[in-house]
Amino acid sequence: MEERKIALVTGASRGIGRATAVELARTGHHVIINYNASEAAAAETLAQVQAAGASGETRKFDVANGAEVKEALAAIVQEHKRIDVLVNNAGVTADGLFMMMGEDEWLRVINTTLNGFYHVTKPVLREMVRKKRGSIVSVSSISSMVPNRGQANYAAAKAGINAATGSLAKEVARFGIRVNAVAPGPIATDMLESMPMDESIIKSVIPMARVGKPEEVARVIRFLCSEDASYITGQVISVNGGMF
Repeated sequence: MEERKIALVTGASRGIGRATAVELARTGHHVIINYNASEAAAAETLAQVQAAGASGETRKFDVANGAEVKEALAAIVQEHKRIDVLVNNAGVTADGLFMMMGEDEWLRVINTTLNGFYHVTKPVLREMVRKKRGSIVSVSSISSMVPNRGQANYAAAKAGINAATGSLAKEVARFGIRVNAVAPGPIATDMLESMPMDESIIKSVIPMARVGKPEEVARVIRFLCSEDASYITGQVISVNGGMF
């Protein structure tokens, strides 16, 4: 019997993170659902993971807090002995024109998205190197490639994810570890609902004339986590309906 793989998905209580947890569940992973704020939403993700026929669990920790992450991951590794798949999905927005942006708004986005990548990936990677296998996929954004006013902090954080992905992929490829990123365009999540797009704008900027679904991003992540993507590393895959 094939050993089940252990997958950790950060920010998995909703949106792309939740859809990814369910996709990985469908391929037999034991899914560790990280959340920071809503225990009820994380429990709903767990229910969907179990409905997909897989096992899972919820773990509360703030990816922006290095000490908190270290403690949580040590407990996970002690219990499961390894992490085979890591999906760095946790992120926040704090949009505003750069000249009006407070330092707290800048740091909140950088700390969660970019520093969170560091805090989670480094200890997970150490375990993957010991096992000589693993897949890391981080959720970037089209904002890292296409300038968008009012998102200097978000774009900088996501562009950092892209650059770190390429560098890290080259460092660890010899250990059998693949590192990739997915850059979604506008996706129907809570984040998009907070900054709605007019239908005429959607049709003018997105060739497919609609926003994407979280599941459409999650399927690409699931592919990159699988052995079907065994020769893919160091890539940023765009999922944006043809925008870029």
